[in-house]
Amino acid sequence: MNLAKHSLGVGDRFARQGRALLDAFIKAQSLGVEVCPVWNKSNREHLIVGTSPADVRAEADAAVKALGWKGPYHVDADHIGLRTVDRFLDASDFFTLDVADFTGKPAGRPETQTFVAKYGKYRGSLAIPGLRSAFEVTQAGLETIARKYLLAVREAGRIYRRIESAKGRENFITEVSMDETDQPQTPMELLFILAAVADEHIPAQTIAPKFTGRFNKGVDYAGEVDRFEQEFNDDLAVIAFAVREFGLPPNLKLSVHSGSDKFSIYPAICRALRRHDAGLHLKTAGTTWLEELIGLASAGGEGLRIAKQVYGAALKRSDELCVPYASVIAIDKNRLPAAEDVDRWSGEQFAAALRHDPRCKDFNPHLRQLLHVGYKVAAEMGGGYLSALEQFRETVARNVTGNIFERHLKPVFIGR
Repeated sequence: MNLAKHSLGVGDRFARQGRALLDAFIKAQSLGVEVCPVWNKSNREHLIVGTSPADVRAEADAAVKALGWKGPYHVDADHIGLRTVDRFLDASDFFTLDVADFTGKPAGRPETQTFVAKYGKYRGSLAIPGLRSAFEVTQAGLETIARKYLLAVREAGRIYRRIESAKGRENFITEVSMDETDQPQTPMELLFILAAVADEHIPAQTIAPKFTGRFNKGVDYAGEVDRFEQEFNDDLAVIAFAVREFGLPPNLKLSVHSGSDKFSIYPAICRALRRHDAGLHLKTAGTTWLEELIGLASAGGEGLRIAKQVYGAALKRSDELCVPYASVIAIDKNRLPAAEDVDRWSGEQFAAALRHDPRCKDFNPHLRQLLHVGYKVAAEMGGGYLSALEQFRETVARNVTGNIFERHLKPVFIGR
């Protein structure tokens, strides 16, 4: 099973927006741009919301059937490990192998020495087509990379083989994820990580490194855009070289786990993809859930009441809700409006505060990040929240489709 050249992972916490999400890909297709939709949901999200991987598969299949989508599509077991993979085996055909917890833990000395001996042939000045300057590969540098990443790649191999034994080698897509770590991987580190992936016989079709800068949930990139662009271009060159050098799948491509809405780097990504004629898997996160809230607020009445109720409860429980996401949010509690103030807002005011439009003076990134991680509140509302989504389905869907098409597909894959 091969992943298309361009793909976009879309999260949908409550599995109600499958058609609205797919509508965005149909709009892109009408402009001659083929992007493969990948529905993704992590084990943590399933546990919080009370869903199962089968629900994601059912949502995707139903949307595809209803809208007559003829292109490929996939269901991603997002950020799984050996302890969680089994529940995803039947429903998923895309597996994101998350080995961040093993990154930085040193591999054994014999494994390290074997790796360094094998790749010692690259010591010295290593010129790679597309890079501005050559890598200076040293014995010490190889040892550091091996100690830092070899154990993580070995763990990815164990997860991969568990999936392969259950599904068969040709029946799923493999992504290796190292993005949820403390330190970014340099392009030279990425090269030798890919060498280790090849040694583990993992037919990875995408790899998700951690880039420089902050990728906080639901808000824009925080960092030097020029530096990111150079790093992204270098990584694309490294992947092309690694495919030839190590025998990795020819469609191996970068995956950007964006936390969604990294608008300032999207033009840089678009330029790089065209420059290198490269593929990309861009993974969004919880913006679908936020667009649901925006749609409810905009609808007014009962929809607005529920949106305000969610915010008030999230504000009271902010510490609890933020802990699991502490490394990927940056919320200034002093910038969060009081629940009493929000209760006086109109639907337009609530939507303006939450909608990710940096040009809008009312946009509040702190409120947005809190609600991004506050979906547990809506999950606990059960049928009340889900009924509101159905009651205001058209307004919600319009926001969901517009978000994915206008803010993600167009700037990354279309270029405007």
